[in-house]
Amino acid sequence: MPSGSDTGQSRRGFLASTAVAAAAVAGGVPLLAACGGGSDTGKKDGTTTGKDAAKLLPAFVASTVVAPDIAPKNGSAAGFTRAIPSAELKASVAAKKGKGGALTVMAPFWGPPPASDNPYYQAMNEAIGVRATWQNQDGNVYDQKLGAVLASSEIPDVVVVPGWNLGGKIPSAINAKFEDLGPYLSGDKVKAYPNLAAIPTDAWQRSLFGGKLRGLPMPASYVTNIAPFYRKDLFDAKGWQLPKSADEFLALAKEITSAKAKVWACGDMTWTAYNMFGVLPGSDKALGWHLVDGKLVNRIETPAYLEALEWTRKLYDAGVVHPDEKTQNQGDTSLRFTAGQCLIYNNDLSHWYAKTSEQAAQNPAFAMAAMDIPGHAGGAPKLWATNPANIWAFVKKGSSKAVVEDALAIADFTAAPYGTKERMLTDYGVEGVHHTIKDGLPVKTDKGNQEVSSSWLFVASPAPYVAHPDTPEVTRAMVEWQQRMGAHTSKSSFYGMTITEPSQWTGLMNDFEQLEKDIVRGRKKVSDMQQAVSEWRTKGGDELRDWYRKLLDANGSAAS
Repeated sequence: MPSGSDTGQSRRGFLASTAVAAAAVAGGVPLLAACGGGSDTGKKDGTTTGKDAAKLLPAFVASTVVAPDIAPKNGSAAGFTRAIPSAELKASVAAKKGKGGALTVMAPFWGPPPASDNPYYQAMNEAIGVRATWQNQDGNVYDQKLGAVLASSEIPDVVVVPGWNLGGKIPSAINAKFEDLGPYLSGDKVKAYPNLAAIPTDAWQRSLFGGKLRGLPMPASYVTNIAPFYRKDLFDAKGWQLPKSADEFLALAKEITSAKAKVWACGDMTWTAYNMFGVLPGSDKALGWHLVDGKLVNRIETPAYLEALEWTRKLYDAGVVHPDEKTQNQGDTSLRFTAGQCLIYNNDLSHWYAKTSEQAAQNPAFAMAAMDIPGHAGGAPKLWATNPANIWAFVKKGSSKAVVEDALAIADFTAAPYGTKERMLTDYGVEGVHHTIKDGLPVKTDKGNQEVSSSWLFVASPAPYVAHPDTPEVTRAMVEWQQRMGAHTSKSSFYGMTITEPSQWTGLMNDFEQLEKDIVRGRKKVSDMQQAVSEWRTKGGDELRDWYRKLLDANGSAAS
């Protein structure tokens, strides 16, 4: 699995690591860790919304199988604070849907993949009624494998495509090489698959490619997943107050830094700066555009973007950022955080549970929390929604009805909600073989850690939820943080759309991320960014703006 470090990663690498971390924390890590387009490809670029999308999207039928302990609100995940005893687990799939067919599934995998015929895979296949053979590929170079496979004639029956791999020719290949699932799932047809019907509509909207419903989504909360974590145990002991503005953050950082004691206030805080200053998202090209006073503006053109970079640079200039962060590739920020060398860092919200669980035995006094993101001038922040799905599974074009239905049988099973027999088997394998029950909680055995694969979640997943019954207080804190941040979250003009940009403009933004890193670390000037933005406009940015504007005028906005 990729490192959780933020400082040396690209946005693409971070998205990969956090998606896998979220999947792993949901089910792949012990709860007691301390113990080419043809004529029928449809639209080759653009998107589908409004009335056209309404005809394609599956009906939504909320799941009532298990009620969460904390209901979702403001775009948050649902929360489950208790383990549900095995005897109380409910069935969400009334009857085995698979027809016994054989199919191949290609997905990214981080770490040594389990044997393809292991007892966990056998148990899943038996429960679903299929004979799935997994072709797990190295997640770190998955884009290369994906490109090669899609360019060939040997495409597996089901292929997982992460959003961070939607570059180059892959979007057009998706339109050309994968099946339209609309005849099986659009409208009321999805009701034959109750767990798929319970997937939020926003996630299905993101699954429209080339004017067709092609993807099976892994839904996510649209609330920002970047949380500024702090060492609550040390803050409480010292009486330090959480900052309520950008200026207060800098003042606090200076106060708590002691280079002589090898303690620095924070890691690189660029991503938190973007949230504090209200910068449009950079995790997806389309999300970075927004209609402002009648003009479509890109995130890099906004004053907030430059202000966020300038503020982050002040942190480096003040000497409050751990010195290893300046070179970007010097280890894992989260390790410096748990060691007490760095008191604040930002990363995916899933770190809250992962690090708390990890430190429970090593340092019982350890406590961390996520501070509420303040507005840069004080008051509430202006946050922007992220994508409601960013990983999909696709079925090979030309597949027989039987293969498509077997793929959907897998998806309906793996999209089962928490508290069901299907979810328990998917996340923990067979009781007595892959996990045991200790103090009411499922704990993976060594065999479970070796064999149980979170790759199944990539075929399809339920509506987002957080369930860590071994640390119910962390579960509640995570969900409530999302709810508070969600109350200040808006959706930009292309929220929820999967957009394929024309190929001549896909590389326009390639150099900006490195320039951002150079500016905050003092290697480049803010004026260099202004020059880069000017060049971006003349090299195609203005033309791209016009293209997006036509798209917006033709399709309308999915934002609210």
